[in-house]
Amino acid sequence: MTPFHYQNGKLYVENVSIEALGREEKTPFYVYSEQKLRSQMRTFTEAAQKYLSSFQICFALKSNANLAVIKVLTSMGAGADIVSGGELLLALRVGVPADKIVFSGVGKTREELTLAVEKEIGQINLESAEEAVMLEDIAKKAGKKVRVAVRVNPDVDAHTHQKITTGKKENKFGVAWREARSLYRNLAASENLIPVGIDVHVGSQLLETQPFDEAFKKTAAIIRTLKEDGIVLETIDIGGGLGVSYQETDKPCSPDDYMKVVAENLADFGCRIIFEPGRFLVAPAGVLVSRVVRTKHTETKDFLVLDAGMNDLIRPAIYDAYHAVKAVKEAEPSRLYDVVGPICESSDVFGKARKLPEMKAGDLVVLETAGAYGTSMGSNYNFRPLCAEFLVNGDHFAIVRKAQTFEEMLSLNVLAPWL
Repeated sequence: MTPFHYQNGKLYVENVSIEALGREEKTPFYVYSEQKLRSQMRTFTEAAQKYLSSFQICFALKSNANLAVIKVLTSMGAGADIVSGGELLLALRVGVPADKIVFSGVGKTREELTLAVEKEIGQINLESAEEAVMLEDIAKKAGKKVRVAVRVNPDVDAHTHQKITTGKKENKFGVAWREARSLYRNLAASENLIPVGIDVHVGSQLLETQPFDEAFKKTAAIIRTLKEDGIVLETIDIGGGLGVSYQETDKPCSPDDYMKVVAENLADFGCRIIFEPGRFLVAPAGVLVSRVVRTKHTETKDFLVLDAGMNDLIRPAIYDAYHAVKAVKEAEPSRLYDVVGPICESSDVFGKARKLPEMKAGDLVVLETAGAYGTSMGSNYNFRPLCAEFLVNGDHFAIVRKAQTFEEMLSLNVLAPWL
């Protein structure tokens, strides 16, 4: 039985009905299945174990920053892939060992790098020569040696949405190889920076193995060249990117197929492979629960107006992303609705022409596959509070992030003294 299923005509997550959660907390709210989180982590880990002798999974905190979600994954051996000082503190708060933390990101500030050096994290992925100069200065003043990798931009088309492609030469990420080779030579001569690895990441929500294969072949060639330069690496950080199925037409490659490509290209170097999955681990484990405010009928279509908005789940507005919409009460789909939120933006649309049962005000719906980049990209737009999050484990459930209150939002605002 899948974690999200109908039972006696009502939608359940594991053994808890969505309606029961709706009586506990005001909508909208997110619900995560611990069973599914563990299943996704287990599937990824077992595939890696099948093909690789040395690897480390570092959960990409940017995909979901909930403490409980991170704790579930780290309890199964995951480290953390971070992209900010805040995420570093979050990882440490959950108890991620510092040597299992990898710091990525193109715009690390001096303060963030100083914190990373102070905490002696496992690896910092450099994205430019300028960043290397800054980190060298920080490490020297701290009297510490810092393990680094260079993020090399492979100039590979990921065949994914243009806004989540990261490995083309026109993207802001990484260093071109012609520049990276000299950067590695400088790092090899550094007293404080130790070049232990290489980092490459081509994008997110990849459904096929071809872009991975192309990127990993280029990575292998670079590693061989570095070896000729006398630079022998310990780690190969290949980022994340493994896609999930948001709709029936999505046919993502399996973790097994992905790991075969990794092993064929990179296993012979004897390096530890670092993975940074985010979406694959958490997207299928979460749903956004919302209540119907009203139905609105026009000459051309029917609208289903929800109390969740693009501030709660912005992916459709940014990426034209698809999230299946499902009624919590099981019934035969009979009408087409444009499913929309209350935000004053024409982009606040979750789906067009979605076939659903006849709906009325007060009915509950879920937006599926919403565990990644949902709450982590949430905002207070239209002065709307951030919503609550539940974790379900079998018959048990708990609120693992409280809904924000208006008082909390207002407390951060201060009038100028002359007003």
